[in-house]
Amino acid sequence: MTTPRHEFYETDEKLTLSVFDKNAIPDEVSVKFEPRSLVYEHGDKKLVLQPLKGEIDPDASDFTVGKVKVEIRLVKRVHFRWGVLEGDTPDVLATSEAPASTSTPVVPDARPKPKKNWESITTNILSQEKEKSLSDDPNAGGDTAVNGFFQKLFDGADEDTKRAMMKSYQESGGTTLSTNWDEVGKGEVEVKPPQGSEWKKWAA
Repeated sequence: MTTPRHEFYETDEKLTLSVFDKNAIPDEVSVKFEPRSLVYEHGDKKLVLQPLKGEIDPDASDFTVGKVKVEIRLVKRVHFRWGVLEGDTPDVLATSEAPASTSTPVVPDARPKPKKNWESITTNILSQEKEKSLSDDPNAGGDTAVNGFFQKLFDGADEDTKRAMMKSYQESGGTTLSTNWDEVGKGEVEVKPPQGSEWKKWAA
């Protein structure tokens, strides 16, 4: 007995096997279909495929005899690509059915979640806020507060301190304010513009 040359192509639903047996006599060709096997016989040629990669439907499978080849059509019970004709693969039908779940489904908690009282929270925050004084934050109140701060400092100072403040402020063009008369009285106070600025004296 010899094994005839054969090849196949497939889809998810069917596999077509071509057995090259030239001038085969239809009445003498025998093809036996089983769920996991196929046997082709004709004269001294025999092809046995067992086990098939997947399970087939023997009743729906068939074949036709041509002048050059015998075409065998296998109908798959489970639709997937085999890739090869034979393979020791577990019965897909037996393993594809998952056991029914016996676990109790998780029911989401339907109880309404407590809502935050934003009005109460806002009132509480506002009640805790207090107006910052100059002693708490020197920047509070903007320019008005700063001017008030220096006014209080000037009013409460002695004569030397007042002279030092006035002299340093005028001679430096408002860039320096000193309360140390011993230092300011030694000479003209240098102009110290803010970093990144340039001092220019405008002609009258």
